[in-house]
Amino acid sequence: MVRVYRLNRIEKSFQKLKLREEKALITYVMAGDPDLRTTQKIIAALEDGGADLIELGVPFTDPLADGPVIQKAAGRGLKSGTDLAGIFRMVKSVRKHNQIPIILMSYFNPVLQYGLRRFCLHACQAGVDGVIIPDLPAGESDTWTSLANESGLDTIYLLAPTSSDQRIKKVSEDSSGFIYYVALTGITGAKLTFSNEIGSKIGYIRKRSQLPIAVGFGISSPGDAYKISRNADGIIVGSAIVGKIEKSARSALVPSLTKFVSSLKKAILKP
Repeated sequence: MVRVYRLNRIEKSFQKLKLREEKALITYVMAGDPDLRTTQKIIAALEDGGADLIELGVPFTDPLADGPVIQKAAGRGLKSGTDLAGIFRMVKSVRKHNQIPIILMSYFNPVLQYGLRRFCLHACQAGVDGVIIPDLPAGESDTWTSLANESGLDTIYLLAPTSSDQRIKKVSEDSSGFIYYVALTGITGAKLTFSNEIGSKIGYIRKRSQLPIAVGFGISSPGDAYKISRNADGIIVGSAIVGKIEKSARSALVPSLTKFVSSLKKAILKP
């Protein structure tokens, strides 16, 4: 199936940032934590702080790639009754006022249960730009690839320090939007150890793909953001933001998130 090409918000965002010689700040939050109405306010707060793209987690009972912070957020999202239909309604509401790129991060089971064709249709109708499915490796579902390509929905695949040459080649061929490079072998929220390996691996991938490369897992401070952004086209911050949502009083949540995201954005703007 030939991909239906359309320059969507993800591509436009990376192009604009490249022209300004800036790196992308991608911020992750769990949809429905603590409820979808608050999630909509959180998205606005993240953009106000300088986020360039938003990654929205879909609550799931068995989030294998996630650490305890995001696992607990998924539990709170499920407790609030959040499901894909509700998330699509919320994104559609966001789109009335906001055009920031939105990516859903979902394990494959909720997508499969919703129905692949129905998911792609409703995601595009709502204004979702891309999808990350961490337990669906590139090349493992021709049906998903065909439907996502047909709808113009970007599929962002993951690479890790342990990825083989064959895997890098396949992900480079099948990904759209950007490539998600996992900076460490482990779960989200784990402690990031800096080494020259991250930069060299990104350089190796860049020789094989023209897509932007964003790095995630373990980035929790402006200092982390600065160091990683030197080699990447963007950084992804999740557990540090989700932790603030858990600990902040409801009245202080929006200013707290805006301030923290602003500190991350300022860090990656440094020459």
